[in-house]
Amino acid sequence: MVPGWPATQTAHGTQSAAASYAYPPNPAFIPVQVRQGFAQYIPPPPPGYQAAPSAMSPPAAAAPENQSKAKTDWPDSVRRYVQRSFLPQNDDASVTRPELEAKLKDTIGAAKENGTLLTLDWDAMPLPQVLVKADRAAKLGNPLYSVENTRKRKSTESANEAAAKAPWNATKDRNSLEARTSYSYDKRGDMDDNTKSSKFQKDASKRKRRFESEYKAANITPTESTLSSGPIVGTSEVLEKRYLRLTAPPIPSNVRPEHILRQTLDLLKKKWRKEGNYSYVCDQFKSMRQDLTVQRIRNDFTVSVYEIHARIALEKGDIGEYNQCQTQLRSLYELGLKGNPVEFKAYRILYFIHTANRTGLNDTLADLTAAEKEEPAIKHALSVRSALALGNYHRFFQLYLDTPNMGAYLMDMFVVRERLAALCNMCRAYKPDVKLRFITEELGFESDADAAQFIIDQQGQDLLEDRSDNIVFLTGKAGSLFEGSRATAFRRVDIKGQI
Repeated sequence: MVPGWPATQTAHGTQSAAASYAYPPNPAFIPVQVRQGFAQYIPPPPPGYQAAPSAMSPPAAAAPENQSKAKTDWPDSVRRYVQRSFLPQNDDASVTRPELEAKLKDTIGAAKENGTLLTLDWDAMPLPQVLVKADRAAKLGNPLYSVENTRKRKSTESANEAAAKAPWNATKDRNSLEARTSYSYDKRGDMDDNTKSSKFQKDASKRKRRFESEYKAANITPTESTLSSGPIVGTSEVLEKRYLRLTAPPIPSNVRPEHILRQTLDLLKKKWRKEGNYSYVCDQFKSMRQDLTVQRIRNDFTVSVYEIHARIALEKGDIGEYNQCQTQLRSLYELGLKGNPVEFKAYRILYFIHTANRTGLNDTLADLTAAEKEEPAIKHALSVRSALALGNYHRFFQLYLDTPNMGAYLMDMFVVRERLAALCNMCRAYKPDVKLRFITEELGFESDADAAQFIIDQQGQDLLEDRSDNIVFLTGKAGSLFEGSRATAFRRVDIKGQI
C-alpha cells in the first residue's frame, strides 16, 4: 500500500473523486456507468437537469385496468359454435388440431374486429374444419370445392354475397404470423387484396357454371354421381356410336358390353374393306376403346381392337393415333395377353427411329430377349438402326425395299430425310455429275421419273441435264442446296396429335 493513502474509501468519496476529475476535451473513450443489476438501463439526465414530479401512475397499476377492458362477454351463439367445432362427430382427419384452433381464432377475431360478432348467424356458420379445407382448395385454384358447396343456397348471387361478407374472407393484418407465412412469396407487397379476392371469386363462379352445364349435358347433377368403386357394366345394344370425350362419370345405358363390341368390330372391318372411310372408322374405334376402358375390359379382344386400329392408322399415316394404340398395347402385352407382340415391337423400334427418340429406343432394345432378336421383323428393325448409325445408306435402302409386315408405312415417314442425307454424301463423293439411274438404284426409287421428281421437289430442276444417252445429276453444284434441305428435314419430330 502506498503511504499517505487512506486504507478505506467510502462510495461517496469515490463518486466525489470521479466527479472532481477533469476529462480532456476530446477523450479517446466514452465513460459508461457500471450496471449494478439486470433492470432496464436508464441513461442519467444531463447535468443541470431537474426532473419535474411525475403525475403518471406506474405501469404496473395500469395493467389490471387494461386487462379488465380487454375482457369480452362472448355471446351464447359463439360459445355453442366453439363447442360444436370440437365435437367428436365433427372431427376431420385431414385437419389437425392446431389448424382447427387457428382458424377458429381467426374467424371469431375477424368478426369481433368487423363489429359483426353479434349479428352473424353462428348456428349456420361453417365449421373451422370446412373453412380450412376451403382455404386449401382456394390456394390450389380448385373451383369445385368452396364454402358455398357445403350448404344449400337459393341462388349463385346470394352465395357470392355471403362469401364476400364472411369474416374468414376479411383482409388479415400483414404483421400477423399467418399473413407472413401465407404470403411470404409475394415480394410486391402493394397489391390490393380485395381486388385479388373479387377477381378469384369471379373466375371461380365462371368455372363453376361451366362445370355445372357440362354435368347437365350428361343428364346428371354434381351431387348425383354414379361413379362407384368397381367397373360399370354397359347395357347399350347400339352397334355404332360416335366418340365423345367424357366430362362426367359414364352412364351404363350409353356403354356397350363386350358381346356388342365384338359385333361392332366385325361390322367395322367389313366397312373398312368396302368403303375405306378413315374418319368414320377411326371415330368408331376410339368409341370402342372408350367403352372397353370404362368397363375395365383387358383381355385378348381388347388387344385385337388396339392392334387393328394401330394398323389402320399406320396405313393412313396417322402417327398420333398409332402412338396411342402402341402405348396401350405395350401394357397389355406385359399382362401376358395373346396378340402379336413381336410385330409391334418391331414397329416400336422403327417409330423411335422416326421420332429420333434415343432414350425410348435404348429402353426398347434393353427389353428385347435373345429369342426376340432372332425374329425376322425385329431383326430387320435392328438392321435398319445399325445401317443408319453407321451411315450406310446403301444397306438402308436395301432394307427399305424388303420390309416385313407394315413396317414400310413407318419407314415412309423418315425415308425422305434419309434420301436427302444420302444425296449430300453423294454430292461430296461424286463430282462433277452422276447418272440419274445410279441415284434411282441407290436411293430405292421405283423409277427414274420418281428420282427426278424428288430432285425437282427440292428446287433442283436446274441440276438435271439431259444428254444424248442419259440424264445426269450435277452433283458438283448441288451441295449447298441439299445441305439446307437436309438440316430442315432433321429437325426434331414432335408428335402432338392425330389427323
